[in-house]
Amino acid sequence: MSEAPQRRVPDGPLAVYVAAGSNVAPVESLVRALTALRERFPDLVVSPAYQNAAVGFEGDDFINLVVRFTTRLSLEDLLAELHAVEALCGRGRGAPKYEPRRMDLDVLLYGDLAGDYPGAKLPRPDLLRRAFMLGPLADIAADLVHPTLRATIGELWTRFDRARHPMQRVALPWPVARS
Repeated sequence: MSEAPQRRVPDGPLAVYVAAGSNVAPVESLVRALTALRERFPDLVVSPAYQNAAVGFEGDDFINLVVRFTTRLSLEDLLAELHAVEALCGRGRGAPKYEPRRMDLDVLLYGDLAGDYPGAKLPRPDLLRRAFMLGPLADIAADLVHPTLRATIGELWTRFDRARHPMQRVALPWPVARS
């Protein structure tokens, strides 16, 4: 794999898809995160929200969704902005991977970028294994082509074993994209 530049600044606006999830005061935490994200990225589009069991540890259910926005930020600067939003919601850096959290923001797709980069592997490998990432992404970007698989997100979601990864749509007091 080729070495990634430290700071790749896009030539123009890139579409970015970010998974957001919380299992500690999840409605409050997600609304706070969405408000902060909309301040930073005014063209924010929000998927419906879904409730699902914690993955990787015993804990309260999570509420998850996916957002889309465009940015001219480098990946490194975008990750710094997302970490700031997580901190605003009460998440400290360096916490164990599998534990309850107020906010978890993960870049799923950054344009069509593919590879290993400081702080991110793109497209995010969990995207194809986690219903709570792929399902909400399909709600807002079914026709988007996965940058390495060359299949649409809708096709990937259709093939996904949803019975093994149940989730339930839940109301979130936030305007969402129409599916």
